[in-house]
Amino acid sequence: MRDDTALLRGDLLLQAVEGMDRPLFVLDEDWTFSYVNPAGASVLDRSVAGLVGRDIWVEFPEAVGGPFERLYRSVRRSGRADSVEAWFGPLGKWFRADAFLTEAGLVVSYDDITERRRSEDEWAAAVAARERAAAEAAREARRAEESGRHLMLLGDISQEMTSTPDVDEAVGRFAARVVPLLADWCLVSVIDPDGTRRDVGRAHSDPAMVEHMHRYADARVSSNNSSAPVPMALRNAEPVVIAQLTQHHLDTMIADDASRDALAPLAPSAVATFPFVARGEVFGAFTLVNGAERGPHTAAELHTAQIAARRAAQALDNARLVSLNHQVAERLQLSLLSPPVQPDHLELAVRYRPATQGVSIGGDWYDAFLQPDGDTVLVIGDVMGHDIEAAAAMGQIKTLVRAIAYDRQEDPAGLLSRVDHALVGLGLPAMATALVCRVEQDEAERAAGMRRLNWATAGHPDPLLLLPDGRVEDLSAPVGPPLGIGWPGERRDGSAPMPDGSTLVLFTDGLFERRGLPLDDGRAQVRALLASSAGLTLTELCDRLLAEMLGDGVEDDVAVLAVRAHPARGERPPEAGPEIVPPLPG
Repeated sequence: MRDDTALLRGDLLLQAVEGMDRPLFVLDEDWTFSYVNPAGASVLDRSVAGLVGRDIWVEFPEAVGGPFERLYRSVRRSGRADSVEAWFGPLGKWFRADAFLTEAGLVVSYDDITERRRSEDEWAAAVAARERAAAEAAREARRAEESGRHLMLLGDISQEMTSTPDVDEAVGRFAARVVPLLADWCLVSVIDPDGTRRDVGRAHSDPAMVEHMHRYADARVSSNNSSAPVPMALRNAEPVVIAQLTQHHLDTMIADDASRDALAPLAPSAVATFPFVARGEVFGAFTLVNGAERGPHTAAELHTAQIAARRAAQALDNARLVSLNHQVAERLQLSLLSPPVQPDHLELAVRYRPATQGVSIGGDWYDAFLQPDGDTVLVIGDVMGHDIEAAAAMGQIKTLVRAIAYDRQEDPAGLLSRVDHALVGLGLPAMATALVCRVEQDEAERAAGMRRLNWATAGHPDPLLLLPDGRVEDLSAPVGPPLGIGWPGERRDGSAPMPDGSTLVLFTDGLFERRGLPLDDGRAQVRALLASSAGLTLTELCDRLLAEMLGDGVEDDVAVLAVRAHPARGERPPEAGPEIVPPLPG
């Protein structure tokens, strides 16, 4: 028997919702549509008549097992209202369904939320896109920052390694620079000219590991098998990269247990070795090592390391060439700027400072030798230029001066005239200033404790004479033009006494010429310095002269030749050193 009261309530409910704009339907206990309002039928793409009295699971079988069925059964079972939002594929729509249980049945109101969900999805996609873009921008920023640090590293390597000609210092700087940017620690090997390999450059990012690193590096050269990264890189002139270092690698690469024990605390997990190759020659390699926490080297680190290897190789090759040039220059200097004679009771001291970095000799020179009659000839000069070519020209002029002076034994002015014409006649493309001074002493002068100076200058600064009482005299003579122009005019000598205990100082203009300083002021500084140095030994005087006049900077080549006249009576004083003169002919 039907419950008329329930029917009445149902009719009232239907009347209440019939005009609702929100879609709605009612399902009875058998899951049959007992009511569908027009808005609800429209959203479901059906008619009211086509749904009322029909089973929902038959009409919409795609809903079986889905979120809407789970909602309806849950609400009917529990009696508690609930809702769900879900995609319904057959209609191609998103729905929000709100279900609650009444005496008339299960009431379901629902909305087509497809547009809202599309907007939300688009918003979420836009947010996700912005987040992806921001993440990519952050990654690009990190890559740019890393690239910037790598570029700065390469610049620092080039600058620091080219600023020193010392190979060991250069590779030490290299190791310190690449750690920790490219690796946890680094060892740099160099091959000496005799083929010996040395592990010189060393750096570790962890101070606690430095001692272990040195212990291993000290043993590595002798314990590396041929399969180890450094021997392979040196042999093949190619990088060796081991992204994951295993125990097998260690067993095959290291020859003895002591070296393995030294390496163990360092716990290497990744190794990359790059050879130093320049002009087709391999003369070293560096090894980058990471621990397990850092892991394998990145592609960017390996790329930067490859460039760093080329730059370091060029710098080291240049350092080797500079060292070779130094050796050549030193040999040239020994041959051209030979030690002066130390005749009788004269004490001679010489000093030379080149202006050109990397070249130990330039165009300035000094010379001191004996003529056959026993007189001492002093020469100082300055060839235009500061390089090897100037040094070569200087050697030719020095030889001419020495040869003509020894053969002719004439006055300094006549000697300079002959050298000037010889330069032009022999076609030597050089021009130089020079000063020649002969120290003479006859028996009467010896008895009087006096020597005589005769000198002539070809465009060269006049010498200074420091007297025993501290006074300084400018020794001036008529100045002739420089050598190498074939001057036809007369050159003339100057003459002055040189008492015992006095010191004659000859020098090139690099000693006192300075940018922004008048020549007279520079020469006055030399004069004052000599005046305050009367009590110094000759060696101390020369050292002080260069130290205070030049300091650490040299704008021009500088040569100094100083002669101290010790008393001719008695023994040669110990501070003058031994007498050094060539053997007499015959």
